Amino acid sequence: MEDERPDVLTIGRLAHRTGLPVRTLRFWSDKGAVPPVARSAGGYRLYDAASVARVELVRTLRELGLGVDEVCRVLSGRISVAEVADAHVAALDARIRSLRVSRAVLSTVSKRGSTAEETALMNRLARLSAAERKQIVDEFKEEVFGGLGLDPRLQERLHTFSIELPDDPTPDQVDAWIELAELVRDPGFRTRMRTLLELSTPVPGQSPPPGASIWWARQVVQTVAEVRERGTAPGDPAAAEVLSRLFGEADRAAVLVCLEAGIEAGAERYRTLVARVRGRYASPDATEDLEWLARALRAVSQASPAPPPLPRRS
Repeated sequence: MEDERPDVLTIGRLAHRTGLPVRTLRFWSDKGAVPPVARSAGGYRLYDAASVARVELVRTLRELGLGVDEVCRVLSGRISVAEVADAHVAALDARIRSLRVSRAVLSTVSKRGSTAEETALMNRLARLSAAERKQIVDEFKEEVFGGLGLDPRLQERLHTFSIELPDDPTPDQVDAWIELAELVRDPGFRTRMRTLLELSTPVPGQSPPPGASIWWARQVVQTVAEVRERGTAPGDPAAAEVLSRLFGEADRAAVLVCLEAGIEAGAERYRTLVARVRGRYASPDATEDLEWLARALRAVSQASPAPPPLPRRS
């Protein structure tokens, strides 16, 4: 019989040679991926040695994620393997990015013990488009920095300052973005940051206000950290010497007003989150150092009459 010739394979023998189920081969055959080379007198499908190689190619392409229709297009020459592979690489990249976002959200949920509502919010924030993320940041910058009458150079820096989540973010960047987005959308945080900026931002043509150096120069925090490491208490004479070195003859109570505004605003948390989202090194959170500094300034201020409150920018 024709289906017993050694150079002809029935679908059962083809299944035995390739290790695939008959139903899989029949499905591929019906789709045209592995068509029979002939039919037996009884109408059964017949294949040959080339069919075995074709099955192996189909299996490889399927394992790489190609659909049967795509496989047929490749085998018919209507599209190249390279073209299909390129499309699948792009699709896999998108899927990997999506999985990383999902992993970051679940990791954040696990750490926070979030409710279902909080989880839904975090997922929405993490999956915002680049344009939507930019809009959130731009609205924050306008409300916090707008109308301060800043020096033109500083104004330009703030205008161009971006907080971009890259197309292929790490889990830590996604986690930081979720927290940052929640923070900058909080009206209370915006108000507190605006207060800090009004008190600490230099006016064009004038000297920086008391306490501005705390937020614009990291050496203040570094100096305090070194003093704390030596075990110096905020009320010690050595602490008073540090204040003199840092602020000279500036009004200590006025400096304290600016410092407390930044601590209350959570400026350090904002700084570290921005650095993490941008994938840059962020020096450790200095809130404890700043709180030590505030206690030292209070100790000095208590020894002298309180000055009138600093004027706010209008």
